[in-house]
Amino acid sequence: MQTPRGARRTDTKLSDGRDLIYYDPADAPVRVPPADTRGLDAPKPQVQLRTDPLTGDVITYATHRNTRTYLPPADQCPLCPTKPGNPTEIPDHDYNVAVFANRFPSFAGPGRAEVVCFTSDHSKSFTDLSQGQARLVVETWADRVAELSARPDVEYIFPFENRGREIGVTLSHPHGQIYAYPFLPPRIRTLLARAREHRDATGGNLFADVLAAERTQGTRVVAENPTWTAFVPEAARWPVEVHLYPHRQVADIAELTDAERDDFAELYLNVLRRFDGLYGEPLPYIAAWHAAPVRVDRELGYLHLELLSIRRAADKIKYLAGSESGMGAFISDTRPEDVAETLRKAGS
Repeated sequence: MQTPRGARRTDTKLSDGRDLIYYDPADAPVRVPPADTRGLDAPKPQVQLRTDPLTGDVITYATHRNTRTYLPPADQCPLCPTKPGNPTEIPDHDYNVAVFANRFPSFAGPGRAEVVCFTSDHSKSFTDLSQGQARLVVETWADRVAELSARPDVEYIFPFENRGREIGVTLSHPHGQIYAYPFLPPRIRTLLARAREHRDATGGNLFADVLAAERTQGTRVVAENPTWTAFVPEAARWPVEVHLYPHRQVADIAELTDAERDDFAELYLNVLRRFDGLYGEPLPYIAAWHAAPVRVDRELGYLHLELLSIRRAADKIKYLAGSESGMGAFISDTRPEDVAETLRKAGS
């Protein structure tokens, strides 16, 4: 068991044997977790991995996920604290941050899938969190990355959040997930190949050089603080897309210093509030952490968060149609410089 730097961790088990971990502020009282009284049967996930011979991509088949909970009413939310009449995945009556092994995992055996509940308040989103609560989530991510990295069946760790029904969210409670892949995902293989080519040609790190160029040019920078910069990438694929980079190259979240964790929480909340300011309502988004692989090519990686939205106007959604889905060639209706300017104004 890891010992988080800035949080108190309490480990317990759910009635079917899955792990449940509470994360509280370091100065919080010691938590004595109640038992899960649901009497659940041990999960029997059906997961199969197949490799596409044409691309080399690994495709995961998790047929049991077709039965997972889908948009329940708020009083039956399985991520809220347990209340009379609604025993949930969180047996305690309240919590700060909670992590548990997914009941309907995308990976089982090799790999692992976890759910990260950002707050016990069903009505909030990450955007509504205080900086202290957001910082506790960062500590949670760091602790999970460190622990999952020690597993021999894990090659890549991907913390992420989906927000909004347009994105495909099946539970509206503020939460994210962590996929500990037993292989390198296709996008990461592509990024590493580009990073290797860049290193061989220039001697530099691709991600560090991209960050330096964006900070120097400045036209696509949305916001920054002493240790992080948020910018719209020059070749953004999505209608609204912002990347958040630490100024220092680190491999993963666990390597961030306390100051970098503080500054990330501040900047991330800043950017999320700009997102919600674009159209005066919560913007659907995907927040995707990119880090170095667990074992191979760690020197090529550079931790950063990619934040994207499929909403291209107040009443329009960007669909992945023929060119994007069939050829993987994105065609955008928005120009990165214009999006950056709009986001800067959204925070003023």
